[in-house]
Amino acid sequence: MTDQSQPLEGAPLIKPSTTDHPLYDQIVEACRSVYDPEIPVNIYDLGLVYTIEISEAGEVHVIMTLTAPGCPVAGEMPGWVHDAVAAVPGVQLADVELTWDPQWGMDMMSDEARLELGFM
Repeated sequence: MTDQSQPLEGAPLIKPSTTDHPLYDQIVEACRSVYDPEIPVNIYDLGLVYTIEISEAGEVHVIMTLTAPGCPVAGEMPGWVHDAVAAVPGVQLADVELTWDPQWGMDMMSDEARLELGFM
């Protein structure tokens, strides 16, 4: 059994998303339905969703972060994301993993999020 808390040497910290899967766009939209209660922008456009992996069997693994480790909803937000993703028709299993590496930064926000927050 390998220790999954430490990446393999030379392995990227964040895996590429499964963007070519037919469920990808629906899962992104499900992530966009989840908001950080302190910021009026959805978690996807905030850049909190790092990876969406989708298996052929419809199993979805989301790797995400929060704006800060002390986020007041740190214990709840992964559950919100799980529930949103699991509700997508065709998703057989949803799993959400929190990571702090790399640390989130404002440069990870989409242009839409920057505009919404007045940073453009």
